[in-house]
Amino acid sequence: MNVLLRIPATLLLASLATFACEREGEEPTPAETAPTPVVVPNEPPAGPVATPALAPVATPAPTPAPKPVVVIVTTTGTIEVGLDPENAPVTVRNFLEYVRGGFYNGTIFHRADKGFVIQGGGYLPGMEPKETREPIANESKNGLGNLRGTIAMARQQDPNSATSQFYINIKDNFALDPKPGRAGYTVFGQVISGMDVADRINQAATNEPDTVPLTPIVIESMYVRGEVAAPASAPPAITTPTATAP
Repeated sequence: MNVLLRIPATLLLASLATFACEREGEEPTPAETAPTPVVVPNEPPAGPVATPALAPVATPAPTPAPKPVVVIVTTTGTIEVGLDPENAPVTVRNFLEYVRGGFYNGTIFHRADKGFVIQGGGYLPGMEPKETREPIANESKNGLGNLRGTIAMARQQDPNSATSQFYINIKDNFALDPKPGRAGYTVFGQVISGMDVADRINQAATNEPDTVPLTPIVIESMYVRGEVAAPASAPPAITTPTATAP
């Protein structure tokens, strides 16, 4: 006798509902999970790798050394002269040695030749000469002319006899420049401040035709701008004749 298992309808519906709830709670299978993208790095190119060229580094041009400026402090006022070591290296070196050694301190401008030059650097008050170093080579053919306001070296007839004495041109003195077959007087700088002081010195009272000022015009100190002024020096060991020119 066949026995049919009859399941009440209410029980069957409850079982289906329970299955459905359990199904919803299951973890999804791997096939149902979206695949994670795999990032593949770029493969290096075949063959040697070219290195990018580096731009050349520009080397800055060397900064030229500033030209020395000498300050001349006198009882009449202050004069500043810019020196030209490029065109008169021997003369500038010689002049700076005297300046830095304090040689000019206490000396006088012993010549005030009206409308021509003022000259100093060789005498103490009372026209007492100072001993100097050996004379230097003439550099007058350096292209620098004896124009108003330039500073140049005094000397004797021998072109290579300049020592310590210098002069400042009050006017253009072309006759002092070199000529064919004849050396001139070496210009080695230019007044950059105080030309009015040089003009006043030039107008100082003198016993004409003597050009020595009646009241001594003393160089109280002379120094290179930016450096400490040196005290008055003892005279060097070597004595040379006093310059009388230009």
